[in-house]
Amino acid sequence: MPAEQHPKPVDDPVAILERWEAAGGTWRVLGRPDDAVTISLCQCDGDAEADRFTSTCPDMARYLAGRTRSDDLP
Repeated sequence: MPAEQHPKPVDDPVAILERWEAAGGTWRVLGRPDDAVTISLCQCDGDAEADRFTSTCPDMARYLAGRTRSDDLP
């Protein structure tokens, strides 16, 4: 059985999402455990996950503003 993978923490999650979107990628919220949020970064077609990360940064919650996907309107 493979070891369970945990999304890696990041220092500036808002900058990551902004760069990802600017490059044409999409993202979606995978979960919001406790005070954290786990984000899946997907390829531009929206299907395949390229990476994921978890953040507890308060700026992230403000940036998401309740959105669960990159194509949700703020």
